[in-house]
Amino acid sequence: MIEPEGMQMAIKVLPVTGEQPDLLDAAIALGDRYTKRLGLLTPPAYRKYADDSGLLVALEGDELVGYALFGLPKRSQYVRLVHLCVAEERRGNGIAGLLIAELRRRQGHRLGIRARCRRDYGLSSMWSGLGFVPKGEGLGRGGDQETLDTWWLDLGHEDLFTEAQSDALLVVTVDYSVFSGLRGAGAERAVEESRALEAGWLADLIELTYTPQLLLDVHEIEDREERKHQRNGLPQLRSASPDTASVTARQQKLTTAVSKELPEVPVDSELRARLRYVAETSCAGLQVLVTRDPDLERLADIAWDVARVRVVSPAMVTLHVDELRQAQVYRPADLMGTAFSAEEVASGSEGELVAFFEQADGDSGTAFAERLKVLGTDGVLWRRELLRDGDGHPVALYAWAMDGRTLNVAFLRTAAHPLEETLARQLLFMLKRLGRERGAQVVRITDPYLSQAAMSAAGADGFTEDESGFTALIVDLCGPAEAVSEAAGAIAERAGRTTPRLSAQVSPEIASVAERVWWPAKLVDTALPSFIAPVQPRWSTELFNVPAMLVPRDEVIGISREHVYYRSAGRRGESVPGRILWYVSGGTAGQQGKMVIGCSRLDEVLVGDPDTLFSRFEHLGVYGRAEVRAKAEPAGKVMALRFSDTEIFPVQVTHSRLTALAKGLGLPLSLMSLSKISNALFQAVYEEGHRKT
Repeated sequence: MIEPEGMQMAIKVLPVTGEQPDLLDAAIALGDRYTKRLGLLTPPAYRKYADDSGLLVALEGDELVGYALFGLPKRSQYVRLVHLCVAEERRGNGIAGLLIAELRRRQGHRLGIRARCRRDYGLSSMWSGLGFVPKGEGLGRGGDQETLDTWWLDLGHEDLFTEAQSDALLVVTVDYSVFSGLRGAGAERAVEESRALEAGWLADLIELTYTPQLLLDVHEIEDREERKHQRNGLPQLRSASPDTASVTARQQKLTTAVSKELPEVPVDSELRARLRYVAETSCAGLQVLVTRDPDLERLADIAWDVARVRVVSPAMVTLHVDELRQAQVYRPADLMGTAFSAEEVASGSEGELVAFFEQADGDSGTAFAERLKVLGTDGVLWRRELLRDGDGHPVALYAWAMDGRTLNVAFLRTAAHPLEETLARQLLFMLKRLGRERGAQVVRITDPYLSQAAMSAAGADGFTEDESGFTALIVDLCGPAEAVSEAAGAIAERAGRTTPRLSAQVSPEIASVAERVWWPAKLVDTALPSFIAPVQPRWSTELFNVPAMLVPRDEVIGISREHVYYRSAGRRGESVPGRILWYVSGGTAGQQGKMVIGCSRLDEVLVGDPDTLFSRFEHLGVYGRAEVRAKAEPAGKVMALRFSDTEIFPVQVTHSRLTALAKGLGLPLSLMSLSKISNALFQAVYEEGHRKT
């Protein structure tokens, strides 16, 4: 769309943050003029988008005449356009085109811009005039079941993220306090907050679901017409029907936890109904329960600890839909992007697992089943997890519970399987990650009948053995060697163990061993070198499942702790052992860099014949033979990087942030090929990747 020259000179398009209240308030005021079409969006939501670099405004002099509000999903490479708003009296002058042009300029490294708009608004010519094309349609959730068109503006990149663009929904359950608001019942504020979930811009992001408890609550409405009115709204939501026995067992665990943690709360029919919503959400395989009930919100911590259900308000959903969606997408049910799946051991099914996981010497048959069953009834909040392979066969079993700063593992078994040893190593790494996420400083495995594969893996992974079992320390510190070893010593002392004291003078080999044994510790003042490696999105997906795949990865690659990455044979100071940051680069010429997604331990660097290296590492790599050959230089050599224990950062470090960190330290930064970086930059990037958001 070509704008008149004078208009381009008269209008300025600028980004706005939450630190610019005058411009932010002006944008909110403009949006409020058109709530009927744009949908309800509260001031905190505007501020959230602004703080996340998602607000552009068009100014004519000092007057705000338009704005674009948009989301930048962390794991999806497109822009989600929420509002494109121009003051009515200024429409037809190219302002919308200027906003979209600036959005394209700033977010040109993404695949495209995505928008949703009601068909009956008659704006198809506007969207097509801005360069958008229709990409499908769906029904809104409003009372009139309006048609919502999806519009897409391609930003001209090779489509490397096709699978990552999936329109996977955040599926949430709602309780009666929200559902009744959707149906217009209750105070004005309750209705407004609930109906914010029906805004058109959310239609392709969340799906509302109800569980059987909602039917019971509707049934209790005394007024017949009101009851009928509420029931008529049910077909607009998805129905979930979890297994009744599983729900009852989960509800009982929740009740027990409430009695223990909140003894002042009476266990009455109202509490049981609230906990039933949580149990049904959990057993339906969902993670988010939306409520306006303050008494249910009070139970949020227990709901998460016991049932892994997030109890949130409607406002929380509208403000944090991307974070909630990602939390739901990354679940054990898609273990590392493979066909392996995870589930909780259902009450009464313990005997079915005997054939897979029993051990000799007193742990066979009914003895095994009873010991596993006790964990579900001893008052401790044990999580009993079962892993199955792609054919549904049980391959691993573990049970864990938190005791202060210790993650206790009462069961750790692997079944006979071609990948049993690999799976055992991955399970130990998973337990360390789980402990870190839960704030644990010690992982203690007390299973007296540990499977042989798990026992061997524990010994190789820094677990020490004594009469009580195997113990590993979790030292969550990135800093000088003396500080890290001091922290490890304090943890070890509380666990009745001793550890060596290290200094900056230790060899790279010793530093690397310390980082493995005390994972996730990082000793940044030692001679252990750090590197940064660009990796194309395709290989990042296949190696690390970032961006996530929609089809399962190869099982060997998906559950292995070791992988290999190939590059040209030119040396750039590579040495082992070391640490390596993974930087997801652009996939086409001229494409801007994207982000650092995580780090690994660099174990081996080999230069050799492509066919020889491919044959040696075929089981660890994602390249085909022809692709390895293509990496060879004129001399016919290629480099293989063998690495392990990849840690995906909770916060991806964007290209701009990475550059700023290097500049702040006065350090050069090259992202054209694998390069050595200072440990100071590694520490800055690592800490940024674990920044609390």
